[in-house]
Amino acid sequence: MRHFFRSCFFAVFFFAAACAPRERTLVVLSTNDMHAKIQRFPLLAAAVQACRDTTDLVLLVDAGDRWTGNAFVDKVPAPGKPIIELMNRLHYDVATFGNHEFDHGQVYLGRMLDSMEFEVVSANIFSDTLTFPQPAPYAVFRRGGVRIGVIGAVTNYEGPGHPAGNRSSFVGLAFPDPQAEAVKYAAILRPKVDVLILLSHMGDDRDMELLGKTQLFDLVIGGHTHVVLDTLINGTLLTQTGKNLKNLGVSTVRLRGHKVQSVDFRVVPLDDYAPDAAFAAQVEGYYADAELNRSIGSFAARADKAGLANWMAEAIADEADADIGVYHVGGVRLDAIPAGDVSRARIYDLEPFGTRIATMKMTPGQIRRMIVTKYNEPTREGHRLDLILTTPYTILVDESDRAFDVRFPELREGRVYRLASSDYIFKNYQGLEYDGGAILDDEVADVLIDELEDDSPLRPDNRLRQQILVVTD
Repeated sequence: MRHFFRSCFFAVFFFAAACAPRERTLVVLSTNDMHAKIQRFPLLAAAVQACRDTTDLVLLVDAGDRWTGNAFVDKVPAPGKPIIELMNRLHYDVATFGNHEFDHGQVYLGRMLDSMEFEVVSANIFSDTLTFPQPAPYAVFRRGGVRIGVIGAVTNYEGPGHPAGNRSSFVGLAFPDPQAEAVKYAAILRPKVDVLILLSHMGDDRDMELLGKTQLFDLVIGGHTHVVLDTLINGTLLTQTGKNLKNLGVSTVRLRGHKVQSVDFRVVPLDDYAPDAAFAAQVEGYYADAELNRSIGSFAARADKAGLANWMAEAIADEADADIGVYHVGGVRLDAIPAGDVSRARIYDLEPFGTRIATMKMTPGQIRRMIVTKYNEPTREGHRLDLILTTPYTILVDESDRAFDVRFPELREGRVYRLASSDYIFKNYQGLEYDGGAILDDEVADVLIDELEDDSPLRPDNRLRQQILVVTD
């Protein structure tokens, strides 16, 4: 009898063990804001393959802004194609849209979607145009019996009402509130999946707002603000890997049966890996462009961000025979250029948008209103020195950081000045007041290239001519 009970005990024990929920681990590898840095892809490929060699439950995702930032991607006959080919070869599973996906226009982006062998999702893009197919709000994947839902969302805060970029790129598209749309589709998808991920190109501040209102997601993989982030908000992990493929994000989701037990994250520096030889050879082929590699001039000293912005403002003012040049910080895409030779590709990296020069006639009062309006915008371009002028100025702000005046020590009130600016300012800034506005045929990058060819070595002026002064009672 004792033997019988012992046999029954072990039978029950082994039966219970066999029926216990199975423990599994899903690894989500993530990138964001790659900005066409294909020279980093051999390192990324090595890191991804190292992970895939250890587990079958892997998902590779991207949170947007895959191009704009490398002439060898942006200036080829089919802009963006090199990075798409590399992503296809690395077998990305899913991505969402960033604002820079629209830099070449929605018509071109609509055509390029056909060449992407991975899913591209966004819950808050509605298309009413034949040139841009309606994207799916989410995709569902299965890995080892685990059901994984991935929802996409893109910023609409800087437009306003659409992602940052030229309004003409978004005609026929609507971008409703990304947070509300993400929550709507999360509620639909949550009962159908084991793991729910949001691929967000809203920025970490907006992601935090969202997670303060919902616990539907297991993981939010962010982008847009170029920060390295690993934080828990209202019980949900929020991550971001910086920019320019410096890092790979590794999120580990542990499940028991179909129930998530824990989620953790680590940032893996890609410099720790030896480059994959096959991807290195492919990238080398993209860089074999003699015209882009050719030196067109030189800098006598290092130009920092302020120096580059000053140079761009001065160059367009000279080209347009204007009294004042003005450039926006967001259009200065490099943080610095070192002393020495400068290639054509480097200038296209500095100004990758094909921006043209615009001219307009404005009084100091109208310039003042332009600066104050821009500073007070409730966007990421607000509450900073966004406009770099060839003439100095001081923004006066109150204790709540709201601008109320601008002082121009070198301008005469009431006089009309001819301004040269980027066409982005001319076409997109709110509430501009001017006379005689026009967009010229000259592209900013071509003007910079001509200056380097004609006047090298250039000595940059790194002084910041603008400042903010807080005025208290």
